[in-house]
Amino acid sequence: MLKDCFDNVRASVPLVHNITNYVTVNDVANILLACGASPIMSDEPEDVVDITSICGGLNINIGTLNKHSVEGMFRAGRKAAELGHPILLDPVGAGASTLRTDTATRLMEELPLTVIRGNISEIKTLAHGSGTTKGVDADVADAVTEETLPQAIEFVKAFAKKSNAVIAITGAIDLVADAKRCFVIRNGRAEMGKITGTGCQLSGMMTAFITANKDNVLEAAAAAVCAMGLAGEIGWAHMQAGDGNSTYRNRIIDAICNMTGDELEKGAKYEIR
Repeated sequence: MLKDCFDNVRASVPLVHNITNYVTVNDVANILLACGASPIMSDEPEDVVDITSICGGLNINIGTLNKHSVEGMFRAGRKAAELGHPILLDPVGAGASTLRTDTATRLMEELPLTVIRGNISEIKTLAHGSGTTKGVDADVADAVTEETLPQAIEFVKAFAKKSNAVIAITGAIDLVADAKRCFVIRNGRAEMGKITGTGCQLSGMMTAFITANKDNVLEAAAAAVCAMGLAGEIGWAHMQAGDGNSTYRNRIIDAICNMTGDELEKGAKYEIR
């Protein structure tokens, strides 16, 4: 199941339009290339409609907002909706500022989002209309743990139904759900949190996966999460003395580049609830 989603990306080479975080834009482009997709980055309002028109999917990441990029997000989103393209929203830092929260909420309300991917604090902010985050990191009080897992699964399914989108919550335990099913995923390494942009990279890659698997969005989103977590495990296993978080970032991208669908199917750690 996950293998097919992964292999479809390699076979179809989806072109993904990214309006994404300036801090991580290069890493997002590289991981898209590594998974077999092709990236375009553009947030200029006068440019985004044409760019979206030639792409297959749209990744909107609000990590570094400005008035021009916000306008670009809405213009691109409306064009993607018109063309029936998958749209992913990564509400980076929603809850940390009024601008971020309001922008993410408006995007969710005005665009037919296919997937919303964020940490638990960001997703709760969108679900409830307000909240708090520790910068762009999840508030520790919101963490999904084995003890809170049943309630978290209930929450994510309910929000998926309300938003009519697949919801992906990433953290120590990852949840990817529609209104009826939830993938509980336990791939990854805690050290991935020491690298700026693993979430941004995942959002870009997930957009490629859902673009290549339009009729299987839930499984495609889960496959992307499993692939990223597995890449973190593989990359960490190759770390050498003297390596640090910069090397680890590159090893994760390399692991995605060298990964096969069979390797993903074998290494994915998940259950469906």
